[in-house]
Amino acid sequence: MLIGSACAIALVTAGMTALVSSPAQAEADRQVCSSTEGTHNGFFFSFWKDSGDACVVLRENGRYSSSWSRSTNNWVGGKGWNPGTRRTITYSGTYNPGNNNTYLALYGWTRNPLIEYYIVENFGSYNPSSGATRMGTVTTDGGTYDILRSQRVNQPSIDGTATFYQYWSVRQQKRSSGTITTANHFDAWARAGLNLGNHYYQIMATEGYQSQGSSDITVREGGGGGGNPNPNPTTTPPGGGGGSCSVSVSRAEEWSDRFNTTFSVSGASNWVVTIRTNGGQSLQSSWNASVSGSSGTLTARPNGNGNNFGITLYKNGNNTTPTASCGTG
Repeated sequence: MLIGSACAIALVTAGMTALVSSPAQAEADRQVCSSTEGTHNGFFFSFWKDSGDACVVLRENGRYSSSWSRSTNNWVGGKGWNPGTRRTITYSGTYNPGNNNTYLALYGWTRNPLIEYYIVENFGSYNPSSGATRMGTVTTDGGTYDILRSQRVNQPSIDGTATFYQYWSVRQQKRSSGTITTANHFDAWARAGLNLGNHYYQIMATEGYQSQGSSDITVREGGGGGGNPNPNPTTTPPGGGGGSCSVSVSRAEEWSDRFNTTFSVSGASNWVVTIRTNGGQSLQSSWNASVSGSSGTLTARPNGNGNNFGITLYKNGNNTTPTASCGTG
């Protein structure tokens, strides 16, 4: 059984609005031991369990702590935002899974289609990649994640009992602190045919299934800090000229003879991105941009599909990720 789809979930009532407000003053710590959701100290929270003694304590800012024993069948909870989006988040703290069935993950839902998704940063005895269909990998934020899909049939969801897919990014190098660039996962899922819908909530969650453990996690929006190795190498153009922009470069899916690289531009809409490939690498394909050139230096310009695009390069004996710079024109 893939834990977690029984989550947070039969609690949502139709017409519930996104709860995001900043309190006039800091709220006191609040213990939550029954299924509910709301806001606390400017963050959305969700907590669900089907039985047992699992509880969370909502603390200052984006911090929460949790503990549970084997009397609990399944539970999930944490702090984050409503609605979810392509935000970059940073989290830190302690997570104690032991040899138990539990996750630490960025967790959320969408509607139309109804999708439950996980970006799993750490886990205990059960790796969800062992029970789902593998769809590829994505390399981002200093690590490589396995991309997977599973289906839940007639199970609890944010819209009652339903059949829906779960999307997974499962980090191969476990950690309990770091930065998550959600856009890189969403884009990698989309390239694998895993499309999200309209976002409901998005939380940094702890989950346990027939297990015991504890966590103390703080989440905030934005990247950086914590010694996380260069989540997306970013370069800016020299000089600046009549305008400026920046581009982040992320290694994505990889095969024996080729690999994908994604680019995200900010600061301008009339950007020109110069991509420098390595050795004998050559362009196989591109998406969401007009790319000229076939090897050596490539040039990408917007084609009406936004500021996020990607390329597939044949390795031809060189597996080095290309670099990029951005200018306006």
